[in-house]
Amino acid sequence: MEKRFKVWTYKEGEPPLFHAGPMNDIYSIEGQIIDELDMAGNSPFAAHSPSEAFAFFLPVSIVSIIRYIYRPYTSYDRNLLQNVVADYIRLVAERHPYWNRSRGADHFLASCHDWAPDVSAAHPNLFNHVIRVLCNANASESFQPIRDVSMPEIYIQRGTLGAPITSGESPDNRPILAFFAGGDHGPVRKSLFKHWKDKDDVVRVHDYLPKTLNYTELMAKSKFCLCPSGYEVASPRIVESISAGCVPVIISDGYVLPFSDVLDWSKFSVQIPVRRIPEIKEVLEGIKREKYLKLQRRVVKVQRHFRVNRPAKPFDAIHMVLHSVWLRRLNVKLPL
Repeated sequence: MEKRFKVWTYKEGEPPLFHAGPMNDIYSIEGQIIDELDMAGNSPFAAHSPSEAFAFFLPVSIVSIIRYIYRPYTSYDRNLLQNVVADYIRLVAERHPYWNRSRGADHFLASCHDWAPDVSAAHPNLFNHVIRVLCNANASESFQPIRDVSMPEIYIQRGTLGAPITSGESPDNRPILAFFAGGDHGPVRKSLFKHWKDKDDVVRVHDYLPKTLNYTELMAKSKFCLCPSGYEVASPRIVESISAGCVPVIISDGYVLPFSDVLDWSKFSVQIPVRRIPEIKEVLEGIKREKYLKLQRRVVKVQRHFRVNRPAKPFDAIHMVLHSVWLRRLNVKLPL
């Protein structure tokens, strides 16, 4: 793929709204991808000229637009965000022939912000064909798996490139059946808390942990890590679970999981519909030991796909995101 898939990043625009994004915290994958593709030719995916490009990248940071234009928050109206992005697309369409040639079908933008799917709502005709790379990949809303790309939400602390990869404790030394700790954001977590918060010794569901307990250590001692949706479908807990060698339990309706074109999530995760939250313990205890061991081994095997490296390395998170874009770009036939 690296030999064929070359990306031209448009030069128009200036930081902080363009060519820059968050490099840390839960939206960090957005900034990492923008920075990777904007490395002045140092990325293996960077095209030296637009004529050799197989795809075109719109270096718009949704997080930065919200941070710098909406602060202080006096309105949550999406019009400002939508207009900034639409104006940028119109600018590059006027200056270059590539957008109009394909009506944007070989173009993509990437964002991890919850508002990112709303960018296209005000100008649907402008976004009919463009590839949206989103963390908030909700098929029950506007996400279209045949065209859009789901990417993982990865929490990157300052000075790191993500959670340390470890196999955690051995499968025989994981006394906790299932673990979750966090806020009760959204209806899925509220339901989880209603049925399980501080009610069971082996299905350990908590609000935010006290300082005496270590979140990462508890994950490493758990067989399964509960990953319920928050306000939106995506959650950094999925990648945190995988990094800790803990089998993720996806509790979300409508979430299109990252890299599902090539990764069979049923081989290394468990998916529980929201309506079956009261049955979590029954479902997980019903998984035979042999199956659990296979799931856990495969979690360790897929860890490299959810790791961020700079520059990107084959099969890491950025490489996998761009591979997903490449697969969708292959479906686009340009006029001769």
